[in-house]
Amino acid sequence: MSAAGSRLAGLVVLGATLLAAAATARLGLWQWERATQKEAWQAAIDARAVQPPVGAEELTASARNGGDALLHRQAQLRGRWLVERTVFLDNRVMNARPGFVVVTPLAWPGGVVLVQRGWVARDAAERTRLPALATPAGEVEVRGRVAPAPSRLYEFDAAASGPIRQNLDLADFARETGLPLLPVTLLEQSGPDADPALQRDWLRPAADAHKNYGYAAQWWAMSLAIVGLYVWYRHLRPRLGRHAR
Repeated sequence: MSAAGSRLAGLVVLGATLLAAAATARLGLWQWERATQKEAWQAAIDARAVQPPVGAEELTASARNGGDALLHRQAQLRGRWLVERTVFLDNRVMNARPGFVVVTPLAWPGGVVLVQRGWVARDAAERTRLPALATPAGEVEVRGRVAPAPSRLYEFDAAASGPIRQNLDLADFARETGLPLLPVTLLEQSGPDADPALQRDWLRPAADAHKNYGYAAQWWAMSLAIVGLYVWYRHLRPRLGRHAR
């Protein structure tokens, strides 16, 4: 190869190295920024969790603005259970066991919210048998954490109906029942009227920022490795070879 060709090849290799090193370094920076955003989100959630509980009026008023302002806040509501509208979300896992998450609307003058009351094991012999629940009539006090709609699982039939369902969409359920549902749910916690047969080991919202910090470190290590390999093969190794001869 001529001297001009060798210089051109060297420039191409250098350019490719710089581009690869810059790209991986930028990806590391992006992951670092994602981690700091998640930490800020986690701090906001933790701050909301220790604020005083909200009541039915405040929760209803927040619904006019979408309801997100009160997500992850504690709530203490008084109303009555709409037992006939109870839904059992199937294939929900708690403590590594499959079962149902029981969802019942709680109504008060001016509003209705879906309450994720807890988890109950499914009948192993007859999976469609509904568990017996202690659902008091009349006014009850419900304590819990304001949460988004129940998480969605994959399903073949999106138009499921009846008490046992795979998923529950708030807007669809409101149209089906005619209930003025709020755009949030409540994860019930222990309270004077809570059914003790239901488990409530709800997962705490976690941002998992440490994963993004790990990804950032991996991208930056790759960037350094690219630069190190270039220096080794283009400069150090040839010099060591000449000295060895």
